[in-house]
Amino acid sequence: MKVTEHLDRASNPLISYEIIPPRRGGSAEQMLQVVEQLLPYEPPFIDVTSHSAEVSYKPMPDGTWKRCVKRKRPGTLGLCAAIEARYGIDTVPHILCKGFSREETEDALIELNYLGIDNVLAIRGDDKGVQKDLPPDRSRNEYAIDLVEQIQDMNEGEYLEDLMDAQPTNFCIGVGGYPEKHFQAPNLAWDIMHLKQKVEAGADYVVTQMFFDNDYFFRFVEECRDVGIDVPIIPGIKIITRKRHLRSLPTHFHTDIPEELAAEIEAAETDTEVKHLGIEWAIQQSEELLSSGIPCLHFYIMSSAEVVKEVVEPLREMA
Repeated sequence: MKVTEHLDRASNPLISYEIIPPRRGGSAEQMLQVVEQLLPYEPPFIDVTSHSAEVSYKPMPDGTWKRCVKRKRPGTLGLCAAIEARYGIDTVPHILCKGFSREETEDALIELNYLGIDNVLAIRGDDKGVQKDLPPDRSRNEYAIDLVEQIQDMNEGEYLEDLMDAQPTNFCIGVGGYPEKHFQAPNLAWDIMHLKQKVEAGADYVVTQMFFDNDYFFRFVEECRDVGIDVPIIPGIKIITRKRHLRSLPTHFHTDIPEELAAEIEAAETDTEVKHLGIEWAIQQSEELLSSGIPCLHFYIMSSAEVVKEVVEPLREMA
């Protein structure tokens, strides 16, 4: 079932989750156990992140460094297929521009279509320092809007080659939104206009980057509606569980952590206290969002369900 169908049919706000494939060489059972822990909370859909190849450097015996390129977390398609087959939960695989040619993307989308997976999240992806040299018969999506257009073309039966009797796909297309603006955007209004272009190109819903101040989200939604973006906008929530999140989350996700929350976490004396503060903040944040009438809460949990259960349990009466 499509994400938009889940939203349309729901009588109450939904709660969805995002997980990450295991590291190369790991077992899918690690993440399937996380999914099993979420089953009592009846997730309507689960996002599975995708990762392109990354550059790393390995020291050599002669004192030089060897440049290595590899995908540290492959397996998005396989994990999605396993979740849908084993648990009957709809999945949303992330499809990236960065690190993949349009031809590779088309092949991946064909695989997903064969598997009966109805949803994709189209994102540009992080720059991992790998730029493929494309042969003349290959091409590249530079931006998320290019990826949305490619998926929408396939939904209309148009493939990269002119194929006889090509069957259209039927993907529900999600895209990312940034309540505090994308870090490369000059301002929020500019960023929202580019989001509108993605919606006009075929995006069916928006899921936001994590944020910790709901005022950013409410302003973002209001400005999106003002410019004519009328698709569902789903807020993304991250639970702070470690002191190092005070620096790593702003560094990697360009999000602001409110002074009150940052001060309390900085003053905490134990990891348990930090986790408790993060859980309490996420509960309060989620309660306010649910009261505002949002269609769904989306939790970035990555590789563990333990903490999110402590947040979702008290929300069940509201959602």
